[in-house]
This record gives sequence, structure tokens and C-alpha cells, in this order.
Amino acid sequence: MAIENNNSNSKTSSKPAKVAPASTLANTPSHNSKPAALVGLLLIMVLSVGFLGGWLGANSKEKQDNAGQASQAKQVVSNESQLISNIAKEAGPSVVSINITSQTTQTDLFGFGQTLQQQSAGTGFILSNDGVVITNRHVIPKGATNISITLADGTELSDVELIGRTSDSDPLDVAFLKIKDKKGKTLKALKLGDSSKMQVGYKVVAIGNALGQFQNTVTEGIISGYGRSVEASDASSATSETLEDLFQTDAAINPGNSGGPLVNTDGEAIGINTAIAGNAQNVGFAIPINDVKGLINSVLKQGKLLRPYLGVRYLSLTDDVAAQLDVSTKRGAYIVTGSVEAPAIIPDSPAEKAGLKEKDIITKVNDTSINESHSLTSVLGRFNVGHTVTLTVVRDGKTIKVKATLAAAPTS
Repeated sequence: MAIENNNSNSKTSSKPAKVAPASTLANTPSHNSKPAALVGLLLIMVLSVGFLGGWLGANSKEKQDNAGQASQAKQVVSNESQLISNIAKEAGPSVVSINITSQTTQTDLFGFGQTLQQQSAGTGFILSNDGVVITNRHVIPKGATNISITLADGTELSDVELIGRTSDSDPLDVAFLKIKDKKGKTLKALKLGDSSKMQVGYKVVAIGNALGQFQNTVTEGIISGYGRSVEASDASSATSETLEDLFQTDAAINPGNSGGPLVNTDGEAIGINTAIAGNAQNVGFAIPINDVKGLINSVLKQGKLLRPYLGVRYLSLTDDVAAQLDVSTKRGAYIVTGSVEAPAIIPDSPAEKAGLKEKDIITKVNDTSINESHSLTSVLGRFNVGHTVTLTVVRDGKTIKVKATLAAAPTS
């Protein structure tokens, strides 16, 4: 419109120039002043109309641009909402609620013990169509006497057994269940993603049994960090555990969400929701799914939990720890000096067979560096029992390569 008005102005202003040029008007007798004034007034009016038209056109374009931006923003929100909805529809049927009855002993002031039943709840997700479910170890306490599972459609399945759970000292907080009677239901296994591809800022969705009351609650957020180590405590049992190599996310994770999946935008599980920071808002932690794929494979293929282990006692090196030990290597797994009661190299273990020694520093397992983002234990969890791995070891200041075949961790 402004271009059209400018063209209009140029056509109109050319007429006065032709009829009464300024040089001609100066010599015109006074009885012709009215037509000249009329032409001048007409010129002012035309110019004013042109300016007003240009202003209106510019204002209209600005409104159109604002309306377009608002429309685009609305479309982005709509697309994101549709994405979250699709993820929930894709992954939701594979997420289950877990209800546990366990027995605890409470001692009174006089030293008499009383056995009490305790109800708790958590979340898990289906790994196979025949009913294998993964969850957190702390969801299934040692004194569990009855376990039931509620599917996404509300069907309750009571014939559930515990396949196995990692030891309380294991930084991988996982347990496996098996639904024995599906009551004719078709179970849908959740697809597993590649957690190594996740980066800070990537969008994720957490699905779980929030507060143990709201089944399959969906929250969305991003990966806020990775390689986190936390000391997690359970208020109900007054116990704590050290967890390593965790994702940090701002997707809301609430009590009861433990054991549920952290899902990427493809609807694949890339983590297991495990802990929340009690003194902060929207600071949750999840175990990367790659760290437990070795355990998952053992359960799916052999029907039992086989924890691959190397058989060493070690310290994770940091700058401070390296300075205290007076070693130049700043990152890795430092094999401690052992004792008769607690040997550094477990007898008859893969580490002993591979020739590892006290004060060796394991810096890599295959191509994965051992550092603050990847502990030795969590990296070993990616492999299966029977896998042979190449260890990069610093011994007496020299770097060597050692091969070790991983065995199943002893149950005791």
C-alpha cells in the first residue's frame, strides 16, 4: 500500500508542476491568486492523504507480522503438545504401577519387637511381551511378601514374582519382576533407546505412578546434566545408597515415579527414574538405560539376574584423591591396597585372572574413559557376563592393555 501511495503522490504532484510552475506563479497578476491557493491546498491534501495511507499501510503490516508471529508461536506450542501426547500414547501402555506389601519389625521402648505390614508403591516398565518388568531396587524392599502390578488400562495382576535385585551396595539401583499370570492381556514391551546419544537440552518425558496414587502421570522436561553422583536416602527405611553416572532432568519426578521410564522424543526409554533432590524443585535423577543393558540381556536370555563384575576394590580418582595418593593420573579407578579380610583383588575373579594388581589405575574399559561421568561399575553394567573387555591400565607410570573376561558377581 505504501508503494501504491507513493506512486499516487508522484502522479498528482506532477500536475501542479505542469499547470503552474513556481517561476510562472511569481509573475502572475493578483486576480489569479485564488486558483493558485486552491492548487496549493489540493497539493497539501493529496500529500496528507498519501502520508496517512502510508502510515495505515505500515501499521497494518506490523499487525499482520505480529499476528503471523503469534500464529507461528501457537503452532509451535500445538506441535509440542501433540509430540508429548504421541509419546504418552506410544510409551504409556508399557508403564505399570507396582504395589508392594512388606513386613517390618518395629522395636518398642522395652525391646520387644512387633511385626508390622507396610504398603508401598512404585513404577516399572515392561521389557518383554512375556511379562518381564524392570524397576528400582528400592521399590522392592527385602521384606516384600506380596507384589502386584497394575497395567495402564487398570487391570491388576497379582501373580508376580521377583526375578532378582542388585545388592544394596551396588550403584545400579535396579530389580526385575516377572508377571506369571497375564489374565489374557497382551503386554507391550517398551522400546529401549541409546542413552549415550542424549545431550544436555534434549527433551524427555517421565512417566510414572506419581505419589503412588496417580497412575501413568506424564511430565516433560529436558536433560539438565549427566554423569551425576548422588547419595540417595530412603526416609521409610532410614537407609542410603550411592548412585553414580546419573542423568539429571527437570522433568517432574515425584515419590512413586521410581522405576518408571525416562523417554526420549522417539518414545524410547533412555533412563530409569530413580531419585529426586528433596531440597530443590524439578531436580530429578535417572539411571542411563545403557548402564543396565547387560543386566537386561541376562534376564531376558537366561531368566535370572547376572551382574557382570571384575572383582576389584577401587577408589574413583578426582584431583583431590589423586593428590592424596600422590599419583599423576587424575581420573580412573584406583585399585586400593587390600587386606586379608578385604582383598583388593577378589580371589578367582576376572581381575585376578587378568593379572591386575594393587595400585593399578584403570582408565578405560574398551573405548569408554573412567571419569566423573562414567564410573567403573556403571560401565561394566553395559556388558554381559562372558564378555571379554580391554582395560587400559596405568601401572608404575606406564600404560598397558589388559584383557579380562567378565564373570557373574557372587550373590554373597
